[in-house]
Amino acid sequence: MSDTVISVEHLTKDYGHGRGVFDASLDIHKGEVFGYLGTNGSGKTTTIRHMMGFLKPNGGNVTVNGLNPWKNAPEVMKNVSYVPGEIAFPDLKTGTDFFKVQAQFLGVRDFSYMNHLIDILGLDPSANLKRMSKGMKQKTAIVAALMGNRDVLILDEPTTGLDPLMRDAFLELIREEKSKGRTVFMSSHIFEEIEEVCDRVAIINSGKIQRILNLSDFRHGSVRSFEIELSDKASAETFRKRLPQSHVEGKRVRFEALARDVDSAFKALEGLKVVSVSEKHPDLEDYFMETIQSNNSEEDSE
Repeated sequence: MSDTVISVEHLTKDYGHGRGVFDASLDIHKGEVFGYLGTNGSGKTTTIRHMMGFLKPNGGNVTVNGLNPWKNAPEVMKNVSYVPGEIAFPDLKTGTDFFKVQAQFLGVRDFSYMNHLIDILGLDPSANLKRMSKGMKQKTAIVAALMGNRDVLILDEPTTGLDPLMRDAFLELIREEKSKGRTVFMSSHIFEEIEEVCDRVAIINSGKIQRILNLSDFRHGSVRSFEIELSDKASAETFRKRLPQSHVEGKRVRFEALARDVDSAFKALEGLKVVSVSEKHPDLEDYFMETIQSNNSEEDSE
């Protein structure tokens, strides 16, 4: 039996002038946190609106738990919680009033988890709904979505407006949801939060998915990079002669090696005085920028 919860197959929504989503394909599995990484206008929200059943595609197909959201929106929404990219609250006085209405809609009778969310995010639900700051509105939307304890969370730029402390609190909530077996699809343009909580990430640019990365493989790839500081320039030059693929800058040497070859590469240090050794870990932002630039260069050459 397939564990695919959200399936996007060759999704196309063409708004004209190069705007939209084009031939996008994704599978999000049960229990994973999947990141959707792209700049503003790259197609993240358009993809999510198809998952929610708000838009009908020009081509391709989207399913959530095997159902087409456009044709079966009420049934799909029984298992989905959603934080929109643009928050618009109903005409109610306070956050508490809004949560009461939301609880009725979601069928929530036990408010212990809602109170836990309010506490973690430092939210004052008695505040006037219309006069809330951007950050307060974002917290309110997050509580309203997660309080339903739904199995699928679809989150469009959920940390917009949150300060760094509250962003950390939100990421901890996502870890809690994952520990319960929830499936989370989260769009973002913030690299650090994607790296911290996501299992996989798709990079989208100009409406086209460029890469899908397993972040564990990305962090612990087959190629490892090191920087070593030696006691003097002569020692650095000796190391370079022993390991020709290394690069020397004064007393520092840099080199890359396959994981299986790291031990043999370090043998080049025998007899040399080492000041420090550091391993350079892959950087998602650098990878993202390289991917986007490569894609743009390919499009320019066509």
